[in-house]
Amino acid sequence: MGTTTLIDKRGQRGPAPSGGAEPPDGEEPVVLYVKRRQVYPKLVSGRFRTLKWALLILTLAVYYVLPWLRWDRGVGMPDQAVLADFEGGKFYFFFLEIWPQEVYYITGLLILGAIGLFLVTAIFGRVWCGYFCPQTVWTDLFIVVERFFEGDRNARMMRDKAPLSVDKVWRKSAKHAVWLLVSFATGGAFILYWHDAPTIAESFFTGHAPATAYAFAIILTATTYALAGTMREQVCTYLCPWPRIQGALIDKDTMSVTYRTDRGEPRGPHKKGESWEGRGDCIDCTQCVVVCPMGIDIRNGAQLECIQCALCIDACDAVMKKVGRPKGLIAYDTDDNVALRSVGEKERAFRPVRARTTLYLVVFLLTAGLMVFGLSTRTTLEFTALKDRTLPFVQLSSGEIRNTYTLKIANKQREPRTFKLSVEGISGAALEVIGEADLVGRGLQLEPNAVESYRVLMTASAASLASGGADIRIILTDAAGVRAVAATRFSGPEN
Repeated sequence: MGTTTLIDKRGQRGPAPSGGAEPPDGEEPVVLYVKRRQVYPKLVSGRFRTLKWALLILTLAVYYVLPWLRWDRGVGMPDQAVLADFEGGKFYFFFLEIWPQEVYYITGLLILGAIGLFLVTAIFGRVWCGYFCPQTVWTDLFIVVERFFEGDRNARMMRDKAPLSVDKVWRKSAKHAVWLLVSFATGGAFILYWHDAPTIAESFFTGHAPATAYAFAIILTATTYALAGTMREQVCTYLCPWPRIQGALIDKDTMSVTYRTDRGEPRGPHKKGESWEGRGDCIDCTQCVVVCPMGIDIRNGAQLECIQCALCIDACDAVMKKVGRPKGLIAYDTDDNVALRSVGEKERAFRPVRARTTLYLVVFLLTAGLMVFGLSTRTTLEFTALKDRTLPFVQLSSGEIRNTYTLKIANKQREPRTFKLSVEGISGAALEVIGEADLVGRGLQLEPNAVESYRVLMTASAASLASGGADIRIILTDAAGVRAVAATRFSGPEN
């Protein structure tokens, strides 16, 4: 598994020489890139194609519909279920509300996604690439449009070879027009996640949306059209790093799409009524090749380009049924079992639980557990006190010592709160908010889901201080008794 596949100057794919050795005499050297050749994947029916249709509809529906869903968060709060609100400085995902200082939850989600992908790949190979990757999903959608206007594989090939005609022009023009509309819908849907969807949709088409909205819509439209419409399999082969990474994640026990050489070889054409004695089940019909969206031959073994979409399984099973042979010549299997059967030994049961999958699962569960614990114990109040370091302290004419602090308070509840300030560590210290002398007595009032900063003067008698000052704690308490404490330093003169 994970064999690197290169492409020679004739455009044929094959395994690279091991150890960087020179190719045998008479053969041209391999190169790392060739210009794209058009791939015409044939439409196939079967269980894996049906699964891909279902996941195509599901993933596209989630992407296009999700920003329009509403979620009531109370008066004055955004009611979009999923929203990255840069203006308000928060990320909303249904009942979750992530503040900027809680970005570690986003990091946790990325770690979960990566480890989960490692785990699934180690067990089932590149199912992400074959079914869920945006490149695969949008390429499938573009091929649907292509088939609608130009027909299936043979019709498209004949039309591309045919001379220019009115029929050819209008079909290709219509195809590209729909591709552009789909690309624009993709770019347009993306910006809905960063603004209130109904508002930005209206302002976008009336010319009043922010410049960034138009910029990202244009960028996503162009990249979707280029990647899914004109580059396709080149993205998976040359641009995406995942095919290289997955080679380190899979092993001989990974269940992946496999051509069973022990059963298929020697291959060759077969006529009705001929004996199957002394030959394999593969009749060399190449149906597995013509349905492949990557344009490769699964019979050449594990290849970097293979996205494990399993459409070759559907195609081969249909052929096996027609010629009266058992299905499963191409199937999900392990390299270990293919090797065992080829020497006449009994195959082993599939082992999803092994050292690497156990490690991935443990890391995944630990990360998920930490995130759940953090979310379930998160506080509704955050409080910091930053001492003014421009002047460590000021000694007043009365002999008292004064320090200045910036207090930052975040009220994460969805109702207003009033907070009282107090100090521990210095007896008789007085607090005063700059600009509002009586605010400390009345209490600091914060609106729901608000962050406020206050400049506070703290004054204490020199007699109450030790030499150089004292370590103190500024305490914030609301009416319900919820407290937040900020430890800091009160500076004073050296005695």
